[in-house]
Amino acid sequence: MDNQIELLSIGDSSLDVFMTPNELETFCQVNTKESLIAFSYGDKIPVNNFEISVGGNAANNAVGTKRLGVKSATVLTLGDDDVGNKIIGKLKNEGVDTTYVIQQPATNSNYSTVINFAGERTIFTYKAPRSYEFPVQLPSAPWIYLTSMGDSFRPFYNHLLDWMKKNGEVKLAFNPGSRQLRAGLDSIKDVLSCSYMVYVNRKEAETLTGMKETKNKEKELLQALSALGPKISIITDGSNGSFVYDGTKFVKAEVLPVDAYERTGAGDAFGSGCIAALIKGKSLEEALLWGTLNSASVIGYIGSQRGLIKESEMPTWIERARSSEVKVGEF
Repeated sequence: MDNQIELLSIGDSSLDVFMTPNELETFCQVNTKESLIAFSYGDKIPVNNFEISVGGNAANNAVGTKRLGVKSATVLTLGDDDVGNKIIGKLKNEGVDTTYVIQQPATNSNYSTVINFAGERTIFTYKAPRSYEFPVQLPSAPWIYLTSMGDSFRPFYNHLLDWMKKNGEVKLAFNPGSRQLRAGLDSIKDVLSCSYMVYVNRKEAETLTGMKETKNKEKELLQALSALGPKISIITDGSNGSFVYDGTKFVKAEVLPVDAYERTGAGDAFGSGCIAALIKGKSLEEALLWGTLNSASVIGYIGSQRGLIKESEMPTWIERARSSEVKVGEF
């Protein structure tokens, strides 16, 4: 057992390729009902920028929390290929413990192509078909961050829940991915019921709770989410800020007004900033602020990790929030 580890980030990682197409070659239509981006069929589309980086929710969280001074390890099942090797190399360079990363022989790793246009991203994701392997010797870390996994996630979740019963002091922060949400509430109800904290955006919260049209009903939505089990419920809502409920008080954080260059990893950056603050004994208000600032930094760069804030940089960002009069408090 390695008592040095403070956080285990469990989920997936991928290699992400970012492309910014030439605006003259692109058709984009954005409105409140339907937003589309299109390219001429059969054409060669010139791109203004091309970049490759490591991403994926668990890897982003592990790197984000490590930069903020948390001793992080990640639990991944990767392919035994060049992509998997690149992912492990990047994590090691960031100081993340990769002891519990498993590479399955003769399998591929996850891969994404990200189209960056007008500050928003459209992502083509390839999730390699795999059975996730639960590490034989998993340390009893104080915190676990469980996030997106592929379609065959359920057997791994069963192993994790059994492990948690034997390690009752562990605090589970749950950030379900799109495949977990598509599988339905029944498929993750037992995970939610034993979670210490859950992170979702407003649309995901509505899906889990069955509520609709929740604008100006943030308290009711948070309470409905908490009724599923978590002691702390956190909902992010883009430019409308973030909201948290701990069973006693409701707290809201406004966003830092910055222009987005590329939004990939914004949610992961929020999650890593928030959980790092809580691990360090900060208040809920400070946790929301750390998450908000980390997210604001990430969207100023291409990729989900380049803009992740380092612990030494956080005081400067907090001062920036003060000077911008970003409000954080009960509502």
